[in-house]
This record gives sequence, structure tokens and C-alpha cells, in this order.
Amino acid sequence: MVQHEFVRFLAVGGVAALLNWASRIVLSNWLSLEIAVVVAHLIGMVFAYLAGRTIAFKLQGGFSASEFGRFALVNVVSLAQTWIVTIGISRLVLGPMGFSDNWDALAHAAGIGSTAITSYFLHRQFTFAHARRAARNETS
Repeated sequence: MVQHEFVRFLAVGGVAALLNWASRIVLSNWLSLEIAVVVAHLIGMVFAYLAGRTIAFKLQGGFSASEFGRFALVNVVSLAQTWIVTIGISRLVLGPMGFSDNWDALAHAAGIGSTAITSYFLHRQFTFAHARRAARNETS
């Protein structure tokens, strides 16, 4: 059961990551890399919440402000991890090696990818834990 859930989580996360990554590329036309990463993360986060709740964890029912608050907290951790990896690779690795800003997409992809396992466990055990317990109790 957990294996299938993790696969669904990765699929939803993959789509959210692609949305995050692509929107950062577009946003970088007007914003610095540092700001574009944050705004793109928020775009991906909204999609990830809606799809993660219904597809990855198969939870029914309406919007819960407290659940979304927990989701947002996990995404603060995810954003920090994404930002540190992205900016670190771009400014401390690729920049000194003489690579141009065109490589920021690669750095951002690495930053997003670095959060997959961290996010899964935090969302499973913290964000959606209450709803998952309630769903199990309803089926018992």
C-alpha cells in the first residue's frame, strides 16, 4: 500500500516540479533567480496540495485550513532546501566554473529534485496524518 502511495506521490510531485521549474524559467525574464525560485515554488505548491491530497494520498472531503497550514509549513522546509541547493549550485559551483546563467535551469532542477523524499515523509506523517487516520477509521 505504501509503495503505491509513494509512486502516486512521486507522479504528482513530478508534475508539480515540472510546473515549478517551467514557471521559474518564465519568471526569470522579469525576476532575479532568487525571487523567481520562491514565486515558482508557490505556484507548484498550490498544485501539489490539491493533487497530492486527492491523488497521492487519496483523501476525500473539503479544504481544511489547518491541513493547508501544515502543508505550507512543510513547503517552507522544501522551499529552503530548494533555494539553498539551487542558489548554491548556481552561485558557488557553476558560476566559479565559468558557466553562464543558462545553467540555472539545471541548478533549479537539482534543487527541486533534492526535496522528493523529505517532502513525502513530512507530508505523510505531518500534513495529511490526521485525514489519513480519519479515513482508516471510516473503513474499519
